[in-house]
This record gives sequence, C-alpha cells and structure tokens, in this order.
Amino acid sequence: MWFLDKVYPYRKTLPKELRENLVKYFLNPNNQSNKKSKGIDSRIIAIQHAELISKWIDKLEITDEMKNPYEFKLILRGSRDGFSPNKFHEICDNQPHTIAIIKVKDNSEILGGYNPIIWKSDGNYGVTKDSFIFSFKSKSNVKNYVLSQVIEEELAICNMVDFGPTFGFDDLAIFGTDFYSGSCCNRSDYEKEIRETNDEFSVEEYEIFQIMKD
Repeated sequence: MWFLDKVYPYRKTLPKELRENLVKYFLNPNNQSNKKSKGIDSRIIAIQHAELISKWIDKLEITDEMKNPYEFKLILRGSRDGFSPNKFHEICDNQPHTIAIIKVKDNSEILGGYNPIIWKSDGNYGVTKDSFIFSFKSKSNVKNYVLSQVIEEELAICNMVDFGPTFGFDDLAIFGTDFYSGSCCNRSDYEKEIRETNDEFSVEEYEIFQIMKD
C-alpha cells in the first residue's frame, strides 16, 4: 500500500531508472542487492574490501551483484591483544571461518588469507580445498589485488605453535616473537605469488575476523 500511496501517483515525474529500481524493490524487498552492506570494525581494510572477500568466499564472479552477506566479527587485533604466536593461538584456535588481515610495515601493502577450517597448535597441516590468500596494493584501491587459491589441499593451513596465521609452507607466513621480522610470502602451495618480492617483512597491524553468515 505504501508504494501505491506514496510512489505510484508520481510515477510519471520520476526518472525512468529510479522508477524501475523502486518497482524492483517493492516487488522483491528481500532481494540481496537491496540490503545494505554490513560495516566492518577494521583499522586496515574498508567495507569494499570485505564485500570483495565475501565474493571470493562464495566463489562468485566479481561482477555479480551482491552486498556483503557476512558479518566480519573482529576477534583479534594486534595493537589491542598483542603480537605473538601465543596470543594468536590462545584467541583463534578452534575458531572456524576466519579471515586474517595483515598490514605490512613501512609500505601500503595489505595481505590476508581465508581459513574455512579451525586453527590448531598441533604442528600439523590443516586440509581444505577452500582456503585462499590475497593482497591489496593499498587500502585506497580495492581493484588492485592478487587472489591466490590453494592448490596443495593437504598443506593448506599451517598449524605450528610458534607461528601466527600461516598458509601453506610459507605462501603467507607470519612468525617471530612479536611479528616484527621474519614474516614472508614465498609461493609453494597456493597458485600465485601475492607479493612482488620474497623479502621478509614486519607486521604493522593485524586483525582476525570470524566470518558469520545471516
């Protein structure tokens, strides 16, 4: 009734595109594209990055219309909770469906990875075909990214007690007593290099999000 009372009488004065969008909305108000994107409590990425990561999780084409269907629940932030393997495993072990986001110190690079299974501290590898790692050149340009899917499923997730979030042998490896030095990206078990250099790097900030769907 709201549509008939408030919109229909003015249909001839509305721009065609607006009129069509209003009709689509009221015919199907539950359509995913009508929903607002959820926010994200991050000091590293913006909601646009979260929307793109959500598409990667769901294996959608980048051009597919979709607002973020996931809640990115912050469970760890380095500057708040500490930079150490012990703290990472204390908070994140046994937590499934997590995204690690890493800000590289002294440049604009953002690195990250998705782990659909749980983290452990058992010194073994977690097996999954659905994990991936990625990088963004900067926070300001969401289109400048590299996405790398796992190819060696048996070595997808590294569960070493002395490491932070680590994917493959060292495709994305975060380690060191305070993550200050020694972290690296060397392609081994994922399809692409996500950095242009194999140099070690320091972690300026990192965040772990648990991905929760409505």
